[in-house]
Amino acid sequence: MPIIINLDVMLAKRKVKSKDLAASIGITEQNLSLLKQGKVKGFRLATLEAICQYLNCQPGDILEYQALDQPIE
Repeated sequence: MPIIINLDVMLAKRKVKSKDLAASIGITEQNLSLLKQGKVKGFRLATLEAICQYLNCQPGDILEYQALDQPIE
């Protein structure tokens, strides 16, 4: 998938546990884990907004587009 989810990076930068983020934004830890792994087809913009608000970041800090012909770093 050409969309890379860097949520783990932002959690580490902010020193936030997945458990705390999930509880704060009202989703299960399991759903947050699936999101972090990129195993979801989509998610609500309200969820993205809540994540960004909690982590004090921009959507671009979490989501990255990588064209299919570019190697993954």
